[in-house]
Amino acid sequence: MFVDRVEIEVQAGRGGDGCVSFRREKYVPRGGPNGGDGGDGGSVILRAEGGVDNLAFVGHKQQWRASDGQHGMGSDCHGRSAEDLVIPVPPGTQVIDATGSFVLKDLVQDGDEVIAAQGGKGGKGNARFKSATNRAPRQFTPGGEGEHRRLVLELKVIADVGLVGKPNAGKSTLLSRLTRARPEIAAYPFTTKHPNLGIVRVDLDRSFVMADIPGLIEGAHAGVGLGHEFLRHVERAGILVHLVEPAPMDGTDPLDNYRTIRNELVQFDPSLGERPEIVVVTKSELPSAEETRAALAAETGREVLAISAVTGQGLNQLVGAISSLLAERAAT
Repeated sequence: MFVDRVEIEVQAGRGGDGCVSFRREKYVPRGGPNGGDGGDGGSVILRAEGGVDNLAFVGHKQQWRASDGQHGMGSDCHGRSAEDLVIPVPPGTQVIDATGSFVLKDLVQDGDEVIAAQGGKGGKGNARFKSATNRAPRQFTPGGEGEHRRLVLELKVIADVGLVGKPNAGKSTLLSRLTRARPEIAAYPFTTKHPNLGIVRVDLDRSFVMADIPGLIEGAHAGVGLGHEFLRHVERAGILVHLVEPAPMDGTDPLDNYRTIRNELVQFDPSLGERPEIVVVTKSELPSAEETRAALAAETGREVLAISAVTGQGLNQLVGAISSLLAERAAT
């Protein structure tokens, strides 16, 4: 099951207490204090790992707790510090403090990490307090408490290209033709329940990551349909490929559908309106495809591509256009 948002509690380990002890051995008069320090408590660390693709592993457990440090002991034996608890998350995960509603860190790259809860420091044993005027100290300090936090983890898939469009526009079919991804495909809306990722190979040296964003409908930015759950994934896409169906099953107008999705993107995040976009008419084998393509070209004032994931028409041209646009962005 794909999970892209979870809320968890993390508790760092408590530091071990310092020890009060005195050396008592035969033939060793005035042995003096020898209480050791306590060990540090373990911290809770969230680390982005490339092999993790969603938050299901993290979400199965509501509370994550690191181990406590050991208490100090006599004979100047210090307590062992606890190991940190490392929680693997997918690259693209935002770590948000649920209480303060601020972002602790955006874990974008593989290996990025953040200390979500700092472990408590170990206490000092009485050996630390000996001096020329205090030869038998009985002072010690207890271990510090570990931090406790409630966190919200939100995954925003990282892709070079995001496929957007109304339900049944052909996003999943296109992804399955260009990559090895195998999303569920059926002739009804909302077949896709979560974003799917695939790698498109341009040639031996070039490739890009494409994401199929689940179908958006009017009102998605306000929580209507499935779009509200997955609109945030569009934010990570470098460019958008907007797929428009020439003959929608619900009888709606293709141009109105294009305008609706554009409006939903802007309502969710105004910067998405400035994101580079390639407009594509799918199912070009249909009689109305060319008319729709011409109308969209007049609407947008730029070239509109026509493709067919069934026959393969226009797929190479689309991959070339995406590759060129990504190269232009990389050069700027």
